[in-house]
Amino acid sequence: MSLPPILTSTEQVADLAQKLAEYTIIAVDLEADSMHNYQEKVCLLQFSTANETVLIDPLAGANLEPLKQLLADPQVRKIFHAADYDIRCLARDFNIEINGLFDTMISCQFLGEEKFGLADVLRKYFEVELDKQYQRADWSKRPLTEGMIRYAAEDTNHLHRLVEILEQQLIEKGRLEWVQEEFSLLEKVRFAVHDGPLFLRFKGAGTLAPRQLAVLENLLQWRDEEARRRDCPLYKVLGNKSLLHLAKLKPTGRKKLQEVEGLSPRLSERYGGKLLHQVAMALDLPEAELPVYPRGERRQKDLQVDKRLNRLKDWRKKIAAELALDPGVLINNALLEELARKQPRCEGDFPQIDLLKNWQRKVLGEGILRILN
Repeated sequence: MSLPPILTSTEQVADLAQKLAEYTIIAVDLEADSMHNYQEKVCLLQFSTANETVLIDPLAGANLEPLKQLLADPQVRKIFHAADYDIRCLARDFNIEINGLFDTMISCQFLGEEKFGLADVLRKYFEVELDKQYQRADWSKRPLTEGMIRYAAEDTNHLHRLVEILEQQLIEKGRLEWVQEEFSLLEKVRFAVHDGPLFLRFKGAGTLAPRQLAVLENLLQWRDEEARRRDCPLYKVLGNKSLLHLAKLKPTGRKKLQEVEGLSPRLSERYGGKLLHQVAMALDLPEAELPVYPRGERRQKDLQVDKRLNRLKDWRKKIAAELALDPGVLINNALLEELARKQPRCEGDFPQIDLLKNWQRKVLGEGILRILN
């Protein structure tokens, strides 16, 4: 297979947009550099029609504005595999909206496929082997190697044929309407904008006392600045496990740093002084200035709710087995908990269940009411 063209100018992108507008279905994918840089960004985009594949290099200065209208047009189907991250990135980096989505990964999940990663799916249906070494490649590096270009093209090359197979199976199982609703919801996902202390987004922070929380926040702020300075991901400076251990331990000398989980002698040598400085500043904070982890209103334990939840889980397991679906795909735990709490008595109560989707109401509503009543 010859290498696909890589577009590097806005003029070329405009020509591509004009050509793609002649099609009613296109396959789309992107590559980003989240494992290699401080601020992740889209580094490459892939577009495939049934006839050809073209790559776009936004890092070379190609503006994607000419593609906005096409990608937002619900009359043109866009095939993605695992679109969630891609949709968020396109909205954040280019203010691009995706409508007319068909997600082959979600389709595989709703067909009961046990393995639904793209490599597994292409191997199963087309005996195509994707070279996994490029999954973690640094896509911000230039020039791209021949292997990277071929890998990127393979991500969209086969999606047209794959959709034909999956869509037919979904129709046969009566599940096309289910996934269409999932696609519509997925089109609206966006990255959340976070404000406030960094510890609010740190797993395990809720277990810490105020003084430890102050240490953690200082360490998180320092790590963020260091990662920004080095232009690398946060984990490449220091891992979360080490930061949490530092916050709990509150070391005041280099000898104590030896006890910190995951803090190698090399890292201790490189960052020891800075870490101890951040800890010392937190230890010097007056009590009145210590942060407090915000607690939501604690819901009182209700044995009746717990009983209903357990009944719903048992029922879900049975129905999921009958449909050959993963229970979490059929109905997730958050929705089960909402149903157990609000206990709808009839179909007219379903609108108050925020997480309940239309296809779930149609397919599972009768069973839900039977179990709850």
